[in-house]
Amino acid sequence: MKFSIFYKIRRKGPSKIRPKMRKITASLLFLFVSLFGYAQSLDQVRTMYSEGRYEEAKPGMARLVKQSPNNSTYNHWYGVCCYETKDYENAEKYLIVASKRNVMESTRYLAMLYTDLYRFDEAVGMWEKYIELQRKQKNDPSESEKRLEQARNLNRMQEKTEDVQIIDSLVVSKDAFLEVYSLSEESGFLQSFDYFFNTGDPVSSIVYTNQKGSAIYYARPSENDVYTLYTQSKLLDIWGDEKPLFTNQSKDNNYPFVLPDGATLYFASKGYESIGGYDIFITRYNINTNSYLAPEQMGMPFNSPANDYMMVIDESKGLGWFVSDRNQPEDKVCVYLFIPDPSRKRIENPIDNETLRRRAALASIRDTWKEGTDYTSLVQLAYAYQSQQEMKKERDFEFFINDKITYYTINEIKSPEAKDLYEDVLSLNEQIENLKNRLKEIRNSFINAPPSTREQLRLTILQAENQLYTLIEKATEQEKNARNAEIRQLGGK
Repeated sequence: MKFSIFYKIRRKGPSKIRPKMRKITASLLFLFVSLFGYAQSLDQVRTMYSEGRYEEAKPGMARLVKQSPNNSTYNHWYGVCCYETKDYENAEKYLIVASKRNVMESTRYLAMLYTDLYRFDEAVGMWEKYIELQRKQKNDPSESEKRLEQARNLNRMQEKTEDVQIIDSLVVSKDAFLEVYSLSEESGFLQSFDYFFNTGDPVSSIVYTNQKGSAIYYARPSENDVYTLYTQSKLLDIWGDEKPLFTNQSKDNNYPFVLPDGATLYFASKGYESIGGYDIFITRYNINTNSYLAPEQMGMPFNSPANDYMMVIDESKGLGWFVSDRNQPEDKVCVYLFIPDPSRKRIENPIDNETLRRRAALASIRDTWKEGTDYTSLVQLAYAYQSQQEMKKERDFEFFINDKITYYTINEIKSPEAKDLYEDVLSLNEQIENLKNRLKEIRNSFINAPPSTREQLRLTILQAENQLYTLIEKATEQEKNARNAEIRQLGGK
């Protein structure tokens, strides 16, 4: 039919019509090739998408959504490609379009996106919506309900973000993070499990040895392949008497570190309502029950939806480290260096929600710095090995003047008045320590004393306690006076 029409047209006027027909034929050919190419491209793009090759699929998905901006499926596919390639701004834009057009999985991806962006309140809303859709489809929402509870926990934790100063960070290979830690002798020693036990077994753990070399703490897989925390004591020249630190360790517990007090334990766990992977926890040993207290979860920014572990506090240096794989490739981690704050003070009155999110997520360690503070010397100290004797020579005490100035020796104090006052403080502190030791001895005697002498010992303890409280109050007041005198000497700086 087409050939007969074409023949008739040619008979009517071959010299005038022929160029026009060439254009029509070329257009039809172009349309045919375009449609064939489009179908082939769509098939290829869908294959890459289904195989999880999101980076390769992304340009093709962008063309599809540009050609059909109202197509809910294309918006979802492109939004997922953007999410998986960390293009969060575009991911949100296109996933919202798909979600509003009832693409159920777009709601789930939005919930995950808002979690990654630390917009936990919005993540809660999306998980609630997704669970409702699942129930309408008669799907099991149990896994989504766990994610919803996690989002709620994250939201509560974000509101209590700690005001910690993160003064340095270093991205290293996942299997080499221990090389960044440089502990003073007083803080003990860290070694890989394989090196310490000289084993070829693939155990992803470390061994912490206390400063005295009398105890080790580590994790290894138990019979159910769950990483379990253990300790051993040194018996003559060999390690033995292995004991688990906790009972009922049903989830992975790992990366232990014990403070010089021998009672305070930091470790990482995937249990205890972890907010994502490993979280950092702290607990203390109770000598009365011969067991550890219920672990307490560290807040943000120490913990995150990613894996966070290997919290170490070097009290001699006044510095700490922890590891996180947040925002890192699979084979990398970031080691953060921070200034420990025993009070764990929270961020008060943040400027806005975005500022709080940045601080919670550690978007930039500079956000945590105190204005005008130079951390250079502390960073240098962090990576320098110093023995216990060297540390004691350089730090006789810690006398905090303000956020910028801390003195460690008596000769650093500028004001003669402040120096005299702080010498009184040092003398009072010595009396306080002596009295504490005496009290400890009296209390031990009281436990084993016969009833006839207990009353007298009880009175002695009460007198000593009252004297201790008086000395502490006096030392606190003298330190305050010394600080004010030094500030006056420095011109109120």
